[in-house]
Amino acid sequence: MSHSSTSDKTRFNALALAALGVVYGDIGTSPLYAIKEVFGNEHHPVPITPDNVLGILSLVFWALMAVVSGKYVSFIMRADNRGEGGIMALMALALRNSKEGSRRRNVIVTLGLFGAALFYGDGVITPAISVLSAIEGLEVITPAFKPFVIPLSLLVLIFLFFIQRRGTASVGKLFGPVMVLWFSVLAVLGMINIIAEPGVLRALNPSWGVAYFMANPVLGFFSLGAVVLVLTGGEALYADMGHFGRRPIQLAWFTMVLPALLINYFGQGALLLSNPAAIVNPFYLLAPGWALYPLVLLSTVATVIASQAVISGAFSMTLQAMQLGYLPRFQVRHTSESEMGQIYLPAVNWLLLMAVIALVIGFGSSSNLAAAYGIAVTGTMLITNLLVFVVARELWGWKLWQAFFCVLPFVLIDLAFFSANSTKIVAGGWFPLVFGLVIFAVLTTWKRGRELLHDKLGQDAIDLAPFIQSLALGGATRVFGTAVFLTGRPQGVPRAMLHSLKHYKVLHERMVIVTLRIFDVPYVPEIDRVEVADLGESFWQVTVQYGFKDEPDLPAALALCAHFGLEFDMMDTSFFLGRETLIPRFGGEMAYWRVLLFALMFRNASSLTAFFKIPSNRVVELGSQVVL
Repeated sequence: MSHSSTSDKTRFNALALAALGVVYGDIGTSPLYAIKEVFGNEHHPVPITPDNVLGILSLVFWALMAVVSGKYVSFIMRADNRGEGGIMALMALALRNSKEGSRRRNVIVTLGLFGAALFYGDGVITPAISVLSAIEGLEVITPAFKPFVIPLSLLVLIFLFFIQRRGTASVGKLFGPVMVLWFSVLAVLGMINIIAEPGVLRALNPSWGVAYFMANPVLGFFSLGAVVLVLTGGEALYADMGHFGRRPIQLAWFTMVLPALLINYFGQGALLLSNPAAIVNPFYLLAPGWALYPLVLLSTVATVIASQAVISGAFSMTLQAMQLGYLPRFQVRHTSESEMGQIYLPAVNWLLLMAVIALVIGFGSSSNLAAAYGIAVTGTMLITNLLVFVVARELWGWKLWQAFFCVLPFVLIDLAFFSANSTKIVAGGWFPLVFGLVIFAVLTTWKRGRELLHDKLGQDAIDLAPFIQSLALGGATRVFGTAVFLTGRPQGVPRAMLHSLKHYKVLHERMVIVTLRIFDVPYVPEIDRVEVADLGESFWQVTVQYGFKDEPDLPAALALCAHFGLEFDMMDTSFFLGRETLIPRFGGEMAYWRVLLFALMFRNASSLTAFFKIPSNRVVELGSQVVL
């Protein structure tokens, strides 16, 4: 074997190991609470009988095989946006061939944004339910620990969010090995109990699941709301595809994650067959008494890793939404010099922490939170199906009947799970819906507000070409240096330029008008980063192009203009930025409360200077008032 192929194999295995820590943390910690919720929840507990246990295990097995192995690992991961996955990347793909302003485009955007909003709900619920379910293992050791469960959970969660500022580049290397240990322990604990009760393996036959539904049609429907908990984290397989690639994620799933999960679930079923009283906490009672303390510790570490992955996913999705124009600019800190995607958003981090603390205190236990979890998971999965249908038709060129019959089974499965969870809206399922609606309102308000502001600023705009021609007749004094003006309307004279000319009565020796464009691809190659046009009279037009996962760096982009004959010396360059003050009014094109919300976000958005890495000592801001 050549050195190159050996190196590629080593790197491939390393990616598969890393995927265990980042991609599979969420779904890998589901055994902590999933089976317990099926047979022990307060609302619709399934009686622990041999037929019911085998029926539920059959549902668990075929749900994992159909939804995760079949849908996500084998099908959905084909819908990659130049290697990137996730619902925002999928929405960008689905929008690629749709016309601006069309009803179809609006429907796709609505679906994609609400799916993204539900993902944020998942980002809040996952840390809360995962850490709570791990710490609740202390109650199994002795009931005396019960009063300490919530305080300890809050301490772990606060610590988790406080260390986000340091990034995961250093500790992230431990995630993979820790999760290898976790999945190995899952398999060993499950196998010990399966050996004691081997008859549980009969549940591999789907007839047990069918028989369970026929015998208990109503209870079977309600139990789907808990069975879906074994699928939590399935969306992460797709969302993290850009970090690890399709094949390493698939390898990790089929060789370690899926076998370990199934063995543990079947082990819990075997335990319940031999000891129904173990429903108090079937996961921890798989282990002998002497192993409970280390198992609680390992479970806590595993849930912290699972939570870390979801929080990082929320950071990444926020950056994508900012780039695509659905969120205002937040402060972004890069926590690693060598790895892309390692970012920290302070504002998002603290908002998530406050929401998580409120959830833990408000719901009080993992069982209560389970009702909220299912809605977020199934809602996102259902929306993903619909967007993939559009991609299959428009981009893959599938015929209508091919796309329909391929996606239909997944839609029916997810619809069944979503319907079952909708019965738990009063019990807690309201939270992700309300949370999702709030995030959806924020996303759509910012997008619409930016459009209205752009139109408003364009009403009194002056065309650029005649303006430049008029300068040939004289009248404006030129001063030394280069002035750079950012504008979203390249055909018009930037408002900051007009204000500058009005106040200073001069123009710079070189006038550069810069427009930034964000494309529906994750990355734009550096060779395509800039387009430069000489407009005459020392005016230049520069278009800087980014993908929705690129990190904007305007000085670095402008340095690439030297290839086109436009060189920049930052010490002789001034950046003129407009800063508008919004004045809300009744009776506008957007509801007054949305105008107020947009004005609040606009006022608190991070500055263009920091977001585009412009040297602050080279920036001149010129303000104006806009009635919206």
